[in-house]
Amino acid sequence: MSHKLQKGRRGEGLEAMLAANRVLYPILGLASCVAFIYMSFGDLAWDLGVHVREPEMSFVGRNGTRFVVDGKAFYVNGWNSYWLMDQAVEENSRPRVRAMLQAGAKMGLTVCRTWAFNDGAYNALQVSPGHFDERVFKALDRVIVEARRHGIRLLLCLTNNLDAYGGKTQYVKWAWEEGIGLSSSNDSFFFDPSIRGYFKNYIKAILTRKNHLNDIQYKDDPTIFAWELMNEPRCMSDVSGNTLQEWIEEMAAYVKSIDKNHLLTIGLEGFYGPASSHKLSLNPGPWFSTLGSDFIRNSNVSNLDFASVHIYPDQWEVGVALDQKINYISKWLLSHIEDGDRELKKPVLFTEFGLSDQTKDFNHSHRDVLYKSIFDIVYRSVRKGRAGAGAFVWQFMVPGMQEYADDFGFVPEEKPSMYSLIKKQSCRLLKLGHGKDLLKRKFGKVCLE
Repeated sequence: MSHKLQKGRRGEGLEAMLAANRVLYPILGLASCVAFIYMSFGDLAWDLGVHVREPEMSFVGRNGTRFVVDGKAFYVNGWNSYWLMDQAVEENSRPRVRAMLQAGAKMGLTVCRTWAFNDGAYNALQVSPGHFDERVFKALDRVIVEARRHGIRLLLCLTNNLDAYGGKTQYVKWAWEEGIGLSSSNDSFFFDPSIRGYFKNYIKAILTRKNHLNDIQYKDDPTIFAWELMNEPRCMSDVSGNTLQEWIEEMAAYVKSIDKNHLLTIGLEGFYGPASSHKLSLNPGPWFSTLGSDFIRNSNVSNLDFASVHIYPDQWEVGVALDQKINYISKWLLSHIEDGDRELKKPVLFTEFGLSDQTKDFNHSHRDVLYKSIFDIVYRSVRKGRAGAGAFVWQFMVPGMQEYADDFGFVPEEKPSMYSLIKKQSCRLLKLGHGKDLLKRKFGKVCLE
């Protein structure tokens, strides 16, 4: 081969290589740009339509009084941050969502309970019956995707008994303003056919929503641990409990007619009613049996997968001294765990608990002592295979959220002893669930830190 020919072929090869690079470099540049955007501005990447592979996740199911995932026991150490969707709407507050879910993952927490509703209020998801603000729906999409990125599941609540974020008051107001409401009483939410129709339409819209970030309908997304019908339902106009019971049965059946993948609960506080006369003495006081709810009767509906209970010794005024409060809530927890074992044959989750910082002589160490007593009862329950399956602190925030603070909220990282306590509970539950395989799991590494 002559020198000239070799040079010519090298020239042809060089020209071909340069041509290929002219095609390849823009592609690599775009890929690098996308990667940089995602790593630096994750939300922006999703908004630009860049689909990133999500972590694998299976649906949580139920086997008797235990939660299961892929045939293995799943135990819950959770928390409440009701504000996630609201904060995900505005670009300037959106980083708080990621920060909170990151903080939860670092503590080994597995489920976050949050609101999947905002009716007629600021940044409303449902602006009027059956009409939704797509901007806010996209915020809820973001919350779900962000939770999955961090291995966190969500317990999503569908409406509120209280006025905050609209709730049943707003539904009644809508019906009254349209001239079709049977009554202006808030309790007409439970018995007015028109309002029941409003709520069913809302349920359907939520369950069949297709997430704009991953094209998965909510009803098909295992990131969602379970649905909760209502936060703390009460129907005080019917102390017999019949009105609320009928509503629960109807709505539970409706949810399951659309979504057979997810677990479902009511959102009860756990008070015993007239149908549970043998348990009335365990209520904080006689008045609590007149709220129209009844823990055992309500939770025994076949379409419900687990029961929920709340714990607020300060609000319930069960004692002044810390030891009185601990003594009472211990009986409260054990009674409901017994109900799950003997009556309901279902798991029981303590989906809210807290100690007010507004009580006389409050000390943060009191929270450590009381929360540890709750964690210990839950741990003993799951270790023995009983119905008590987990507990959720009310509530966690991230720095700079003073406007969302209440008597119970705190930033976990700012309370080192509490942070350690929560993480310890996570790790011992994870160890029960995964045993020798714990360190192979994402959360198992948390327990080495």
